[in-house]
Amino acid sequence: MQVSASLIQHLRQVNGHPLSNHRLTGVGGGDINAAYRLQADGVDWFIKLNRASLLGMFEAEAAGLRELDSLQQVRVPRVVLYGTRENQAYLVLEYIELGALRGDSAARFGQQLANLHRQPRDFFGWPIDNTIGSTPQHNTRHADWPTFWRQQRLGKQLEFAADNGFTGALQDKGRKLLEQIPAFFTTYQPQPALLHGDLWGGNAASDKQDNPVMFDPACYYGDRETDIAMTELFGGFGQDFQAAYRHEYPLDPGYQTRKTLYNLYHILNHLNLFGGGYLGQANSMIERLLSELN
Repeated sequence: MQVSASLIQHLRQVNGHPLSNHRLTGVGGGDINAAYRLQADGVDWFIKLNRASLLGMFEAEAAGLRELDSLQQVRVPRVVLYGTRENQAYLVLEYIELGALRGDSAARFGQQLANLHRQPRDFFGWPIDNTIGSTPQHNTRHADWPTFWRQQRLGKQLEFAADNGFTGALQDKGRKLLEQIPAFFTTYQPQPALLHGDLWGGNAASDKQDNPVMFDPACYYGDRETDIAMTELFGGFGQDFQAAYRHEYPLDPGYQTRKTLYNLYHILNHLNLFGGGYLGQANSMIERLLSELN
C-alpha cells in the first residue's frame, strides 16, 4: 500500500500545509499497517495506511494517543489528522526519531508510567471499542474489574479461539478459569487507570534527548497490573524500568500470580492471530492459574 499523489494532495487540502518539496521514506517494523515518513518544508510526519474499512482502528488509536498526551506523563506522538481517501484509511502523527530504551531512559519511563497509572478514572473500559493488534477489543463499561476481565478480555479471546477451531481442552479449562476469576481478587481491589494496553518492548523507545516515548496503544481504563504484566512478556523492559516503577508505585504481592492471568490475554490473542504455536503456552498458563486455586 503506497502513499499516492492523490493522498498527498488530500493532506494538503485538509491540513492546510503546502507540503513543499516533500519526500517519502518507507518505515518497516509493523505487520498490520503500511508506514511511511513524510518530510517537507516545516513538516516531519509518520503516516500509517490501511484499508478504508479499518478507519475505526485509526480513530481509536488517535483517541488513545490524545488522552495519553493530555495527562502529560509519558511522551506519545502528537496526532496530526486521520481520515480516508479513496480506498485508504490514514493516520498522520508527528515523526519521532527513536532509539533504544535503556539505563536512565528506561528508569525514567518506569517513573513516568507509574505517575500515569496514578491518575484516577471513573470506570473500567473505554468510551469506544478498539483493537489489540488487529483483533477487536471490546471495552463495554463496567464498575467491577473481575467482571470486565472475564467478559471483555479472556471470555472474548476464548470465543475467538473457538471460532478459529481451538476447542476441546482449551475451552473446557478456559470455562473453569472464567468461573474462578473473582478468586484472584479477594484481597486486592484494582482502581481504574488509563492503560497503554499493548505495552510490549516494541511499543516504547526513547527520543534523541533520551526521553521515553510510547506508541501504538490499545488504551482502556483498567488495572495497572495489566500494563506491568505485559512489560515482562516478549522480552520485557529490563530491571532499570521495573525497579523504578516499583519504587514509585509498589505492586501488591498478589501481582506475581495475577500477571499470568493478565498475560494469558495476550497469549490467547497471539493464538488467534498467528495460530497453534501458542496453544501449548495458553493451556499451560490456564493450568497454572487453576492450580493456584486448589
